[in-house]
Amino acid sequence: MDRTETLPTAPAAPEPPPATRPEEHSPPTRRSPAWARPALAILLLATGLLYLWGLGASGWANSFYAAAVQAGSVSWKAFLYGSSDAANSITVDKTPASLWLMALSVRVFGLNSWAMLVPQALCGVASVGVLYATVKRWYGPAAGLIAGAVLAVTPVATLMFRFNNPDALLVLLLVAGAYATVRALETASTRWIVLVGVLVGFGFLTKMLQAFLVVPVFAGVYLLAAPTGLWRRVRQLLLAGLAVVVSAGWWVALVELVPASARPYVGGSQGNSILELTLGYNGLGRITGEEVGSVGGGGARPGGGGGPFSGQSGVLRMFGGEIGGQVSWLLPAALILLVVGLLLAGRAARTDRTRAGLLLWGGWLLVTGLIFSFMSGIFHAYYTVALAPAIGALVGIGVTLLWRQRRLPAAATLGGTLAVTVWWAWVLLGRSPDWYPWLRTTVLVAGLVGAALLLLVTRLPRRLVPVVLGLGAAVALAGPVAYAVQTAATPHTGSIPSAGPFVAGGFGRGGFPGGRPPGMELPTGGQFPGDGQFRGGFPSGGQLPGGGQNGSGQNGSGRNGGGQNGGGQNGGQGPGFPGGGRNGVPGFPGGGQAPRATGGQGRSAGGGMGGLLDAREPSAALRELLERDSADYTWVAATIGSNNASGYQLATGEPVMPIGGFNGSDPSPTLAQFRRYVADGKIHYFVGGGGFRANGGSSASQEIAAWVTETFTAQTVDGVTVYDLSAARQAS
Repeated sequence: MDRTETLPTAPAAPEPPPATRPEEHSPPTRRSPAWARPALAILLLATGLLYLWGLGASGWANSFYAAAVQAGSVSWKAFLYGSSDAANSITVDKTPASLWLMALSVRVFGLNSWAMLVPQALCGVASVGVLYATVKRWYGPAAGLIAGAVLAVTPVATLMFRFNNPDALLVLLLVAGAYATVRALETASTRWIVLVGVLVGFGFLTKMLQAFLVVPVFAGVYLLAAPTGLWRRVRQLLLAGLAVVVSAGWWVALVELVPASARPYVGGSQGNSILELTLGYNGLGRITGEEVGSVGGGGARPGGGGGPFSGQSGVLRMFGGEIGGQVSWLLPAALILLVVGLLLAGRAARTDRTRAGLLLWGGWLLVTGLIFSFMSGIFHAYYTVALAPAIGALVGIGVTLLWRQRRLPAAATLGGTLAVTVWWAWVLLGRSPDWYPWLRTTVLVAGLVGAALLLLVTRLPRRLVPVVLGLGAAVALAGPVAYAVQTAATPHTGSIPSAGPFVAGGFGRGGFPGGRPPGMELPTGGQFPGDGQFRGGFPSGGQLPGGGQNGSGQNGSGRNGGGQNGGGQNGGQGPGFPGGGRNGVPGFPGGGQAPRATGGQGRSAGGGMGGLLDAREPSAALRELLERDSADYTWVAATIGSNNASGYQLATGEPVMPIGGFNGSDPSPTLAQFRRYVADGKIHYFVGGGGFRANGGSSASQEIAAWVTETFTAQTVDGVTVYDLSAARQAS
């Protein structure tokens, strides 16, 4: 008799009702073996080392969010709304939950790169731990360890958990939502399914509608497999939906109901509305490409492209070019194991946990992956971090299910899956042919040997089985581990970071980590290396500040172009930038040139693409000028574009107004508002440079730049054109 069996003298336990009876296909509940906890501790410690090692090397990372963190660390109003500056002129173009964690850390430890990025790294370690707990609960500790390890070393995960974009917190919240779904499925728990809604709601407060991509999967799996009656399942899901609305809606209601005059402008919208931002620029616009005010978008392009930053859309997008090396190392294996696992589940009962878990993670992977693959709006490679937990879970579950079969067909399937995995790693490593070329051949040869040994594993001596399994795991993870270590060892800055080494065919056909190789600035003529222009070109109707349409540069000469304020001595017709430009280098609004590179904080000083994608770091002389009499002004300076402004704000610690938000294409402020701020003595300087207007965005930033250049006298400080707006106050 089994020791855990009920003694004959004890009363028989009543049979559970059919709705809650354990199913014969459900994985048995076992006590964790002695090695499980030490193995988990090693996994979490190794993950922490990978994510925390040299964390400060990336400096401000994405300065767009770093400036908002700085603002939130000194102003609770800026904290609440996610404002770009402490004077609350405009918000970032996302909901602010991820900024809250970083701003609280900065309030405790002071403003520095480490204090800002540590919460992101801890979100990564927590995500690995929660994924382990979720998969282990139904499939055992081995499956949980495999899932956690795959997530930890996925290159794009290493990138995002060391960066200050919202994706780190989003991944943690969604993995926690999956855990709560698993707990809810076990007992049809109302409490747990409502918690799922709360976590998804806070996911919305982190990155808006992307959090909702898993909602149909979580709800569908619960509706299918929860061990209770249909109408109770429906009622519980309605309660979970209400929890989503409440946990996300309170902040939306706050922004919508507070008068516009009492809060910052909603960045990324054209009408100062969070609902417009949610449903348009950050919602359906990302699917259709109709993102008003965006540099990219503008609808689907010939050949399936989704805009200059989006790459080629289609079913193979997750495998192609730069994106493949971010996340797809084990994606073929995950898809194979998903199909095999569902076949093994067969015609199991409705509440079967094996099938429910596979549908949960497989649905997450397929729904999110297909939307990413076919969306026509702006798509960046780092978005794919949302796929990493599902890939890890499916690999862990699938390998464990097959290993438990102990039969030749299962061993052959494992061997074939390993062979496909190492072949795909060989392809991905071949996209960086000069980066450790020996690794590519080693992974392929060792992997094929491991696949062959797996075919014989049922006949091998027992002591050799762990060796074969270890070899298989090592070669399967060798590629992503190498990419992850390279990513952790490389500083990343700017708005379009990328994991791993240089990949031919990446952004701008360069595949640059952090947007470009370290030290490479925008070359003369304003074009990127590779194809010489943004892939796909600018959107139809896209304009650069100053009215230049598609590079025609209407204001590239004349009073705002080649004149003294434009600085265009040899520039003539600049490519659509007011101020013309010198010697073929594009000018900027008001004639400002990019500040010289001064280094510091591990970030590019040039502010690629006119300050659109990265911060500008001012020289010591310019910083001293901006800090002069700073206490007498609400904003020490104003400049076009949030990234352009962020460099000045982070250098001085004082509010800098980002005219027009991220792209310089938002109507914030209007020319009338800006002139009133100047007349009231609220803005000290206007700094030239930065910003794009594209896809139907507001022309307010262009109008402001033109008014400033016509009204005020320019001065040049270390190559940067600056206008002292206090002259208007003195004259009045």
